[in-house]
Amino acid sequence: MTVSGWGNETVPPPEAARPAKPTPLLLQGQDYLFRSQPKCLDFQEQVHRLGMVDEGDGSPVPCVLVLARAADMEMNELSIALAERGIRMARIDADRSVDLPLTVYTDQPLLELDRWLLRPLLVWRRHFELTALPLEPGTLAGAYAVDQWGAVADWLSSRGDWAHVNPSRNTSHLNRLTQLADAAAFGLKVPRTTVTTRPGRTRPGGGRCIVKTSGRHLLEPRPGMQHGLFPRPLETSRSGDVPESAPVIVQEYVPSDTEVRVFVVGERCLAFQVDKLDPAQLWVDPEAVRVTPVDVPSGLTDRLLALARHWRLQVAAFDLLVSGGDHVFLEVNVNCDWRWFEHRAQDSRVSDAVHDWVATRFKELLGAGKGR
Repeated sequence: MTVSGWGNETVPPPEAARPAKPTPLLLQGQDYLFRSQPKCLDFQEQVHRLGMVDEGDGSPVPCVLVLARAADMEMNELSIALAERGIRMARIDADRSVDLPLTVYTDQPLLELDRWLLRPLLVWRRHFELTALPLEPGTLAGAYAVDQWGAVADWLSSRGDWAHVNPSRNTSHLNRLTQLADAAAFGLKVPRTTVTTRPGRTRPGGGRCIVKTSGRHLLEPRPGMQHGLFPRPLETSRSGDVPESAPVIVQEYVPSDTEVRVFVVGERCLAFQVDKLDPAQLWVDPEAVRVTPVDVPSGLTDRLLALARHWRLQVAAFDLLVSGGDHVFLEVNVNCDWRWFEHRAQDSRVSDAVHDWVATRFKELLGAGKGR
C-alpha cells in the first residue's frame, strides 16, 4: 500500500501500518545478559596510581601494553604475574577510555599514559570493543568518539615498531568462514556449511542443522550490556521461508561424543574436554558443564600448530567436536578466555603457559635492544 504524495511521488505507509518484522532466529529465546562493570581491578595500575612504586628517573619504561576492557580477568591476572617477574604492564580499557590522559608519539615508539612515559615492547588487543565505550548511542558526540578511538586502536594494534600478540593485521579478516576454508586446507574435517538469509530453505548435508552467528557471539547494543548469540538447532517450524535481516551460518549437525577446546600458547597445545547437553549451555547454565583436562593426539597437535602459524596466532583457542574418533573443526577463538575452563577443571596450565610466554617474549625483545 502506498499513500499519494506531491505530484506523482509515492510515500511509504506510516510505521504503524507496516507489517511487523519477525525476530531474527538467533535473537529468539536468548535470555543471556552479562553486565560488564568498568571498574579497575588491575593490580599494577592501582599500585602505580597509589604511588607505591618507584617512579624512576623519567626515562621511558619498557612495558607490555594491553588494549582490553576492565572485566578482562585474564589480563588482570596477567598484570599480577608480570609484576612478580618485574615486568611493567599498562592497559587502555575501552570502557574506561573516555577522558583518558593519553599521548602517543608517531616519530618514536613511546606513549604517555597518565603521568607515565612508556615504551611498549609487546602489545595485546583483547576485548577492546568500540561498543563498550561509555557514550550515548546514536549521538553525534558518541559517533565522533567511537570513530576516533577505532582509528587509533587499530593503529596501536598494528604499528610496526613494537611486537604484537595475535597481530590485528592478520586476525582482523579471520572470520569463521575463512577459518573453515583454511582448516579444511590443513587436513581437518569441517561441517558442511552455508551462509544464507533464508535458513528455512537451507539444509547442508540434507539432515539436521545448526544456526550460528556469522559475526560475534556477544552483542553490546549499550555499553556494559552484552547479549549472547549462541548456536541453536534450526527448527523449520519457526524459521519457515521468512528471510533473516542479515546472513547467518547454517551447518550440518555433526553427532559427537564430546567437545574439546584446545588452547595454543606459543608452540604448546593444552586441551580440555567439555561435556554439555546444549551448545549454549556453556553460557546459560555453566554449572552443568563438565570440564576435564585431556591430552591432544600428536597428529591433531601438528595440524593446529600449523594453522596457528599460518594465521600468526600466539595465543588462541580451537573448538572441535569428537565424532567417531575424528576431530571436527568448529572455530578458532582469538580473544580466548581460559580462566573459566581452568576453574571448572581445577587446572592452571594455560594461565601458567600464557604468563611464561608473555614474560619470555618481553625479555627477548628487551634483550634485542627494543627497550631503548
